[in-house]
Amino acid sequence: MRYVLGLVIFGCLLRTAAAEAPLDVWPGNAPGESTRSLGQKLPFRKGEVPPVTRVVKITRPTFTVHLAEKANGSAAVILPGGGFGKVVPDKEGTEAARWLNQHGVSAFVVSYRTTESGGAPGWEKPLQDAQRALSLIRGQAERWMIDPKRVGLVGFSAGGQVAARLLCAGNVRSYAAVDKYDQLPFRPDFSLLIYPWNIYDSKRGTLLPELDVPADCPPSFLVHTDDDRSSSLGAVLFYAALKRQGIKSALHVYGNGGHGYGLRDVAGSQISSWPQHAAHWLGRYTTRP
Repeated sequence: MRYVLGLVIFGCLLRTAAAEAPLDVWPGNAPGESTRSLGQKLPFRKGEVPPVTRVVKITRPTFTVHLAEKANGSAAVILPGGGFGKVVPDKEGTEAARWLNQHGVSAFVVSYRTTESGGAPGWEKPLQDAQRALSLIRGQAERWMIDPKRVGLVGFSAGGQVAARLLCAGNVRSYAAVDKYDQLPFRPDFSLLIYPWNIYDSKRGTLLPELDVPADCPPSFLVHTDDDRSSSLGAVLFYAALKRQGIKSALHVYGNGGHGYGLRDVAGSQISSWPQHAAHWLGRYTTRP
């Protein structure tokens, strides 16, 4: 009975986060790719209620469009988690899109390329896809009636690491420009880093060497838990770097809740209250001037 109820809830979440058919991030093959695969969905894990979708072997990155019914003109690109080997497009994607829509923010959920074990660092292809998606969506702002100067970035877990790297990339694009959209900036106007995965270098006691927070980093909202195996020190140090630069940001570290909760409840934790705090913070960057 509990599993059936979970499936019903899951179906409702999908319907309320209605989207267009997936749109391509790249006009042809993504950089370095020789195939165009939307990926393979893994079987649902037994006992996981509501179930969670996990997609592997993506070589053709796409994004889905979720327009707010009562739109305020702002938008956000969402990078789900999945440890780079997979993407979780619902729990850390469409469910977040539904929440943003409730606050007038249109959302774009990116299914970025995944990486098999070994080879190039797992974050490289997702970073390219994220930079491209932000520029592409800005370039087509009129199509979705959004303000190109109010486009944010939301990253969960591995997607949060990619988002952090993008925020620290300055104006350096990680691929050769392919068309006019790549002439547009990829820097978001605000960001949410939700339990960003492994951005803390435990050997050095600092952020990863590549994460040098620039003076023009956008305002950011960070969430983590104290008992997350991916240390909350990463979020704390990223916030501290933002603070030193005088960038208005917010940090919430909960006592417990683990990792990978998305917007869902966790028994014995108050972690599911983070969207309420985030919505209050977001208001100053997403509402019309």
